[in-house]
Order: sequence, then C-alpha cells, then structure tokens
Amino acid sequence: METLKTILYFSIFKYPLKKEEIHSYTNHIDMAQTEAELQSLVADKILMQVDDFYVYGSDLDCVPRRLKGNVMAQKAIVIAQRKAALIAKFPFVEAVGISGSLSKGYYDKDSDIDFFVVTRPNKLWICRTFLILYKKIFLLNSRKYFCVNYFISSAQLKISEQNRFTATEIKTLIPLQGDITFAKFYAENNWVNDYFQSFRPDLKQVARIKKPYFTAVLELLLNNFVGHGIDYIFRCLTLFRWHAKFDYLADEDFRVALKSTKNVSKHHPSNFQKKVLLSLNAKLEEVRLKFNLALPKEHV
Repeated sequence: METLKTILYFSIFKYPLKKEEIHSYTNHIDMAQTEAELQSLVADKILMQVDDFYVYGSDLDCVPRRLKGNVMAQKAIVIAQRKAALIAKFPFVEAVGISGSLSKGYYDKDSDIDFFVVTRPNKLWICRTFLILYKKIFLLNSRKYFCVNYFISSAQLKISEQNRFTATEIKTLIPLQGDITFAKFYAENNWVNDYFQSFRPDLKQVARIKKPYFTAVLELLLNNFVGHGIDYIFRCLTLFRWHAKFDYLADEDFRVALKSTKNVSKHHPSNFQKKVLLSLNAKLEEVRLKFNLALPKEHV
C-alpha cells in the first residue's frame, strides 16, 4: 500500500501530507486508487485526517508545525536562490540545487540550507575546497545558509544508492542553476520513476550558468594535468582527515556516509540515509504488529 508507506516515511520528519502530495509520492497512475486507500486507512483508524492532512499516530501538533515551517521556507528560499547564484560563480561548478528539508518546503530555526552541487569532471575536489574555504573564512564556518555537503561530477551523474530515501531526495531536489546539466542528471536517474511514476522535473526556471571573467580564467589555468593533480591531492588530504576524525564509523557506513571518490563527495557523518530507512522499517513493523498489515520493508 504505497499511500501508507509514503505517509509513514514523512512521519519520520513529522511532516504530514495532503492527498495530492501523497499521490505524487506513489506509483499510482490513477488518483482514485490513492483516494480509495486513504479512505480505507482512515476508516480502519490507521490514519487520521486533520483538515487537508493525513496523520499517522497521535502527533497532531505536526500539522501546525508544518504550516509554520512552510511559511518560514518561503523566506529561506529567497536566501537560498542568492546563495545558489553565488555558488554557481565558483570555478568548475556546473549545476546547483537545493536539497534537504527546504527542498520539501519546510524550514525552521534549527534548519540549514543544503546545496547539491555538480562539478566538472576531475575538478570536484578543487571546487569543493574553494567552497569550503569560502565558508570557513567569510562565513566563519557557519553552515546555516551555506551547507555544501554533497558534490558529484558530471562524469558520474547517476546516483548509485537507489532506494526510497535517495529517490525522495531526487524528486524533491530544487534545481536552480545549470539547466543543461540538470537535464542530463534527471535523464541518468530515471530509475526514480520506479518509485514515483508522476515524477516530471520542470527545468524552465533553471538558470544557465555564466562564469565571471576571473573564474573563467582560473578554470582555464587549471584545466590540465596540473589541475588534475591538485584535485587528487585535495581528495587525498580530505579523505585522510575524515578517516582520522570519523574512525568510529564502520567501513561500510563510511563508504556511504562519507563517500570520497573521484566523482562523488558526501559529508553526512551521521549517516542520515541509514537512520531514515531504519526508522521507516521500524514503523512498518509497528504497523504489522498493531494493525496486522504487512508492507515490504526497504533495503538499507
């Protein structure tokens, strides 16, 4: 039952959904199927309907919490758009999008603005280093409005971890800069349609990146074997530091949460993806025990 699994997933974040939103996160072709499932779940007292929202459990405060977060997100998105335009001016950036809670339309006092950055091949670690240095020097290492923790290069646009978490992140990603690169990114990740058949990214409002003169010159100077070498050195230095700092992580968790390859850089030491999927499976087990309703669990 796709509707229930969708609601359970978002209940992890205390984020209730409306009927149309629920339908968009299922593989149902017909809205009538989603409506029928919702009516059945409410009738069986598995879900509650609060105004236009469907809630699992007894946390009714999640509705006003969401509404307040939606209002704050409207202000935060304006800041994010400015920051994304700035990031796009950095050397070797090919595309910038918003991920995390803001990409789902939610923001509060504890939220960060997370950015997803696509770089030129063989220059990911140079690009990342420039952006991290900017954050440390000019923003005093504050990540509140400038959290750059996920980079991929355009040489490897397909996301390797294909599960409900990554599918949801790709679906909700808000592309802001780099229309051509994002078109290729979505084409490479059409596996998301296995989860959400109605997924149709709209790139009409995505800006085409134009580099300032200084950035263009720097890119030209480093677009050679010297630049490749510097990129490799930056990757090795970062990986060495992460291994020392996060030595408590198991090797498998490190490879996912702190992926550090030639074409991917993730800095998610809390391994949020694993935590979310484990939480979803725990909720699925809870539903099985309480309501005798078995749903397939997610691969972690």
